[in-house]
Amino acid sequence: MTSIDTPSVPEAPGIPGVPAVPAELHRPVLAWFDQHARDLPWRRPEAGAWGVMVSEFMLQQTPVVRVLPVYEQWLARWPRPADLAAEAPGEAVRAWGRLGYPRRALRLHAAATAITERHGGDVPSDHGQLLALPGVGEYTAAAVASFAYGQRHAVLDTNVRRVFARAATGVQYPPNATTAAERRLARALLPEDEETASRWAAASMELGALVCTAKNEDCGRCPISGRCAWRLAGKPAHDGPPRRGQTYAGTDRQVRGRLLAVLRDSADPVAREALDAVWDEPVQRARALDGLVADGLVEPLDDGFYRLPLS
Repeated sequence: MTSIDTPSVPEAPGIPGVPAVPAELHRPVLAWFDQHARDLPWRRPEAGAWGVMVSEFMLQQTPVVRVLPVYEQWLARWPRPADLAAEAPGEAVRAWGRLGYPRRALRLHAAATAITERHGGDVPSDHGQLLALPGVGEYTAAAVASFAYGQRHAVLDTNVRRVFARAATGVQYPPNATTAAERRLARALLPEDEETASRWAAASMELGALVCTAKNEDCGRCPISGRCAWRLAGKPAHDGPPRRGQTYAGTDRQVRGRLLAVLRDSADPVAREALDAVWDEPVQRARALDGLVADGLVEPLDDGFYRLPLS
């Protein structure tokens, strides 16, 4: 696919990077999305709001290819929030497998419990009620309201923020943490009607995931490359604060993962000696195990045994 050379258009007054007619961005991105959107299970109508919520928890800092098999198994076992809430939280940790950041499993279990207790087992459509659920923050509440219920919300994940940073602001990468300026820009770019706004949220996210990637971006396939401020400026290199890395080998995260793997694979409590065997460095191993206990991911028992949490 060749790029669509969208002519440069006047900007909205007071909001740099926002065209006076935002549809100049909406039309080509939505047309591109109609042709290139991936067929993902959480985008299908049968997924429902619970399927969307599960996917949003799993996709945080985790690529789609790793999420897909776990997502399918999860929904087959727990098709409704009440099904998950009826199980011990440790079962959620066990089913999480190697997705990483396993506290997300506990938060999803807590959200399912709250949905069951407060909302009759149905994921609420109200944005404020979503935001009040355990483990649901600004991004997840907006994503569920938008993708599951077709509402008009600014959905700012890493991919969307990168697209907006490049196309509208003219920088290679967004700040490490979402800023008030980014929120204002996202709201200014939102289409007025709810249906188009929810499609725009999904389309801009897909554009960042498939084309406007963190590395090796493919401007030749981008439907708005002709008005991308960063490309038109000659793609200046990032000159902001250093970007956070994703190192893993040798970190406490790796040790925690190995300890959890032993516990997930055992139906019975595990002796401390079996956990000690997974990592040679005793201070780091003890620190990692203590962290798992403090986070509620592991329960210590009498006589030096450990298990996944039951409550």
